[in-house]
Amino acid sequence: MRNSIKEIALGSIAAMIVFVLGYTVHIGAAALALLLFAVIFFINRSSKAVAGLASLKNKKSNRIQRITFDEVGGQDHVKQELQEALDFLVNREQIAERGIRIMKGILLTGPPGTGKTLLAKAAANYTDSVFIGASGSEFVEMYVGTGANRIRELFQKARNEAKAKNKKSAIIFIDEIDVIGGKRDGGQQREYDQTLNQLLTELDGIYHDADVHILLIAATNRKDMLDDALLRPGRFDRHIEVALPDKRSRKHILQLHAANKRLADDINFDELAKDTYQFSGAQLEAVMNEAAIYAMREQFEVIQQQHIQAAIDKVLLGEKNNREASKEDKIRIARHELGHAIMAEVTTPGSVAQVVLSPRGGALGFVRHTPLADKYLYTKTELEHKIMVTLGGAVAEEIFYGERSTGSRGDFDQALSIVKTMVESGLTSQGIINSSMMTADRWSIISNEVLNDCLAQTKQHLSERIDIFEQALPVLLEEEFLSGDNFRNILNN
Repeated sequence: MRNSIKEIALGSIAAMIVFVLGYTVHIGAAALALLLFAVIFFINRSSKAVAGLASLKNKKSNRIQRITFDEVGGQDHVKQELQEALDFLVNREQIAERGIRIMKGILLTGPPGTGKTLLAKAAANYTDSVFIGASGSEFVEMYVGTGANRIRELFQKARNEAKAKNKKSAIIFIDEIDVIGGKRDGGQQREYDQTLNQLLTELDGIYHDADVHILLIAATNRKDMLDDALLRPGRFDRHIEVALPDKRSRKHILQLHAANKRLADDINFDELAKDTYQFSGAQLEAVMNEAAIYAMREQFEVIQQQHIQAAIDKVLLGEKNNREASKEDKIRIARHELGHAIMAEVTTPGSVAQVVLSPRGGALGFVRHTPLADKYLYTKTELEHKIMVTLGGAVAEEIFYGERSTGSRGDFDQALSIVKTMVESGLTSQGIINSSMMTADRWSIISNEVLNDCLAQTKQHLSERIDIFEQALPVLLEEEFLSGDNFRNILNN
């Protein structure tokens, strides 16, 4: 339509120019007509160029990376459950013959960086569907009705793109759906509520277009915040937990991200998987990427073991900084970290990976622990041991200096968090109680009871091992690093 209007306009101008040149000798009018023709010709060419660039940009934005489930590291159980749900979409005719309703929505829940977006893209490839991604924050607007209108546009865009590409299905992925899908309080209607209501309406009417089936895949870290109306069957039919990868999955993910990198022959992925306990998939990718950067920075042709270990430390705590502590503070920090390390080996032998004195991120020193096996359940004794490890630094300072320092602040926060877990799990002397009904004074009494007992045990263990501090301190001050094996040699001799 626009092209037709442009052509008519250009034809009319050309006719006017001919008329002016043919019936008048006024040079100024002829020059004006020619100038006008040149301007419109330039505008027409420019608009075509801009339209071409916009079309190219739109095509690029719609092009997604083709990802298969084999390229998503670990999460074997999740992939199997997701593929089973997607088979309902692939085999629509067979499903219809059995009277089975096709799923409308799949909810992926779990910590950040576990691969929820990658799983959604792999699902689109698996079902040969159009993929459209969005984030919940994109629908949050201060103007009433804007978020709801964007929801309508998102579903309509999915239908239109599927038809344009001759696809029978489209997958819409909404990350951070808790932003727009939070619980409604029943009070004055908010803009968020209108957006959620429109999403519910779209899900209920998802069968309106029989030619294109839309599957909504959403991701959240806070399933408990979602509105019940959104979670019920008929909207999100499958709820799939995407947890942090276990040791075998971590090994697989590390190998995937190492495939395009040159590694030394002595790299042991089993040991790396052990050293990266509770790392997410995104953190594991960052480890291999940072290791390659360290190797390039030091002009190594291949990635060495020390590069990967340095990358693990960076992902955990941040890059090394230039803060230089005084000699007295450095000795204090070394004794603090040795207190942590000794208690870790006393409670869980073989768990210390390294003791580091150099500052990194917000820490002036740190001890990296490597559990012997992935654990998902903890007893009362095991949680008390974890508290004793966190208190080891403060107790070491008390033994040598008679008082603590501000360096134990983060340790105490961690210890209090473990106490909270014990209380909520019924693992204290109070037994099974409703923690939400406890007063601040009651919390203080229970916390003091647990922490004072752990402090006494920690002080006893460290006081019996003063010689370990004296033997390990010179090495740690000189090298600013003590490997787990070397530390255990000092501890056992």
